[in-house]
Amino acid sequence: MNFEELIIKNRSYRRFDQSVRITDDLLLKFVEYARFSPSGSNKQPLKFILSNQTEKNEQIFSTLAWAGYLKDWQGPIEGEQPAAYIIILRDGAVSNNAGVDHGIAAQSILLGAVAAGFGGCMLGAINRPKLAELLSIPERYEILLVVALGKPVETIILEDCAIGQDIKYYRDANQNHHVPKRTLDELILS
Repeated sequence: MNFEELIIKNRSYRRFDQSVRITDDLLLKFVEYARFSPSGSNKQPLKFILSNQTEKNEQIFSTLAWAGYLKDWQGPIEGEQPAAYIIILRDGAVSNNAGVDHGIAAQSILLGAVAAGFGGCMLGAINRPKLAELLSIPERYEILLVVALGKPVETIILEDCAIGQDIKYYRDANQNHHVPKRTLDELILS
């Protein structure tokens, strides 16, 4: 897969084949990609919690909101839930600001997942107090993002969106996930 294909295939997948496992070694490899990614002032304030175990996955899942624009959808059903999660944290003992490091790290993780035949979704809609309590996360760590990972079972269709058109993603009658994207002409200012 070339770089452009990798970028286009890296979508926010929200439905997975839950029976397809992601190994510990692969999760560690994804964090290794994040470790090699740039970090503001090279502070490297990020820490990671990994999960591919059913009970821990269920705890994490219970703290997440899945798709703001899909008001009638409560998230993936049993059998379509993620096989694994990587929780990205800021270590307060290292830095009081993560800058954009967690976005860079999450993108590196997701690109690695796509290259390995998986996919995922960055989730910021998290019940952070509940997640911290469930996983006994010490106060010095700030929960920044949860990256859900698995073998995607949904089709995502990118479509150009003209100026003034709605950019909200939606599902069609066949449960294909449509993602309107602003055109390149709209993005470039002269």
